[in-house]
Amino acid sequence: MLRITLAALTALGVAPLGSARPQAGAPSPAPPPAALFDAADPLAITLTADFNAIAKERGEQKHPHPGVLSYVTPRGDSVSLKVNLHTRGHYRLRICSFPPLKVEFDKNESAHTLFAHQGNLKLVVQCRDNRAFSNYLLEEYLIYRVYNLVTPMSFRARLARVTYVDATGRRGPETRYGFFLENDDRMARRNHTHVLDTKGVIQSQTDPSQMGRVAVFEYLIGNTDWSVAGLHNIVLIEDSTGVLFPVPYDYDWSGVIYPPYAVPDSRLGIRTVRERLYRGYCRTAAELAPHFAVFNAVKDSIYALYRGEEGLERGRVEDALGYYDEFYRTINDPRRVKRAFIDSCLPG
Repeated sequence: MLRITLAALTALGVAPLGSARPQAGAPSPAPPPAALFDAADPLAITLTADFNAIAKERGEQKHPHPGVLSYVTPRGDSVSLKVNLHTRGHYRLRICSFPPLKVEFDKNESAHTLFAHQGNLKLVVQCRDNRAFSNYLLEEYLIYRVYNLVTPMSFRARLARVTYVDATGRRGPETRYGFFLENDDRMARRNHTHVLDTKGVIQSQTDPSQMGRVAVFEYLIGNTDWSVAGLHNIVLIEDSTGVLFPVPYDYDWSGVIYPPYAVPDSRLGIRTVRERLYRGYCRTAAELAPHFAVFNAVKDSIYALYRGEEGLERGRVEDALGYYDEFYRTINDPRRVKRAFIDSCLPG
């Protein structure tokens, strides 16, 4: 029996049954827009709203504020989407001159755009309008990218240059860095899981491999501002068999960034967030070794991310990589591993 495959038909220029062939001279159809988090190049977007009114929303009650998000596609087409903007967050909402935002999209209006299927997204914004806070934001964005190298059970981020336009005309446009963060539910679905909003789960009740990744990663960046049981800067996701996986987020208090407002919990016994402290549960050196191997395997990629970030000051790049150098010296020295990871570990 003669069998002709789809690939063979395509190679011969024969369209399979049911497929449409473009007419000669007809313009090529526009390709579908790339998914928001499938690219790493910075977006250029404009947000227009009454930002004076939005900045006043610092309490528990978060009201929607209408706005417009606009951008230009690679083909030169202008896209404008009606959105609702909310303030969000806790500590940064109190201290930042420009509050963190949540952007809500109309799914029908955004269906064939870069923001298709997003629903709502966190927009991490530059806390204050100066170069130092621009560096802090870029470094937090890079930390998300670093963890993407370690596991797909991580939040994806997309850097943006955001121009804020005051709809009332009382102040001129301002352009600063920001980044969009993947929605919790979409991250969970991408990993064939669902979000479990349950406090009180201890580390040893989660997947051991993923918990190890999280704990070593938080040690890498010098972050102690997290808790699985308290769901503090941790999202729990659950698969169809009931296995739980922790996914970290919110890294602005990490030692590798070391912003002036970040101070460690006094109960931890460290003086500054720059001091690393392993907060994972106890494991043997043999149990830790596979996790260290993962981080050793991505070291060059991590360093390349920092060196390739054009907006980040070179001094900040070298400072971060020096901080990571110390991590790598530790995980590759058995005596340091014992001191840092085994002697000071937490019970399960």
